[in-house]
Amino acid sequence: MGFFEKIKKGLTKTRNAISGLFAGDYEVDDEFYDELEERLILADLGVDIASRAVEQLRKDAYEKMLTTPDRVRAGLADILTDILDVGSTELKLDSKPAMVLVIGVNGVGKTTTIGKLSHQLAGEGKRVLLCAADTFRAAAADQLEIWANRADVELVRQHEGADPASVVYDGISAAKARGVDVIITDTAGRLHNKANLMNELGKISRVIDRELPGSSKEVLLVLDATTGQNGLIQAKQFQQIAGVTGIVLTKLDGTAKGGIVIAVANALQIPVKYIGVGEGIDDLMPFNAREFVEALI
Repeated sequence: MGFFEKIKKGLTKTRNAISGLFAGDYEVDDEFYDELEERLILADLGVDIASRAVEQLRKDAYEKMLTTPDRVRAGLADILTDILDVGSTELKLDSKPAMVLVIGVNGVGKTTTIGKLSHQLAGEGKRVLLCAADTFRAAAADQLEIWANRADVELVRQHEGADPASVVYDGISAAKARGVDVIITDTAGRLHNKANLMNELGKISRVIDRELPGSSKEVLLVLDATTGQNGLIQAKQFQQIAGVTGIVLTKLDGTAKGGIVIAVANALQIPVKYIGVGEGIDDLMPFNAREFVEALI
C-alpha cells in the first residue's frame, strides 16, 4: 500500500466530513462556502486557516469560473497544498556524522518514530547510531534498545537518571570512532516543566555545537495527530525551546483529524517531513503535500 492509500485510510474521518460536500452536481453558493468553512474547522485546520482558505477559494472561484463542486474541490486542493509548502520535506544529512534530535511530549510515539526512521536510513545504506538521552523516563532506553535491535542499528546509553548531555557526548564520540553517518538522539518530553527541559536541550545543543561544529542538525518534533489543537500548542512551545526544523505526525489512523498538519505547518512555517501511518517498522512515510491534501478532501 503506497503513501496515498495509507494516508487516505488514516484520514477517513476527516475525508468523510469534507468530501460529502463536493458530491453531486449543483451550483456553488454562499451556503456552500459557509458549510465548507465549518467542516474545515471541525477537521482541525483551525478558524484562521479555514477562513483564509475559503476566502481565497471564493476569489479563485470568481476569477477562474469555478462553478461546480468538483472544480471548487480542485481549487481548494491547490490552496491547501500551497499553505503546506513551507520548506523542504527532506532531511538535511550532509555532514558525517549528521545529528537528528527527536523531541516531543511523552506518549506521542517518539521512540517508535526513532526506530522506524533508523530502519529507513539503514535501508538506504547509512550507518546509524541511536543515542538514549531520555534518561528520566523509566525504561525509555530499554524501549530504544528494542528498536535498535529490530532496525539492526547501534545504540549508546547510560544508566537511568544520567545527565542527557553526557549521553549525547558519548554518542558523538562513538559515532566519530565508528564512522557513523547519522546519530538519532531521543530526548525527554517533560513539557510541563519547560525550564528544566529548556536547560536540558540547551546543554545538549552546546555539546553538539562543540563536538560537531558546522554539522547538519535536524530537530524533529513528533506530534500525535489525535490530539488536535493541543498539538498546535505543543508545537509552538517546543519551537520556542528547541528551534524545530521539521514535524513528524504520528498515529494517523481513522480517528485522527488530519487538518492539524496544515495548522501546525502554517503557524510555525516548518515543513512536515514524515507521517506515521501504522505500527509496522515500515509505516513511517516521507511527506507529500499534494497527496496528503488529495487524501484529506
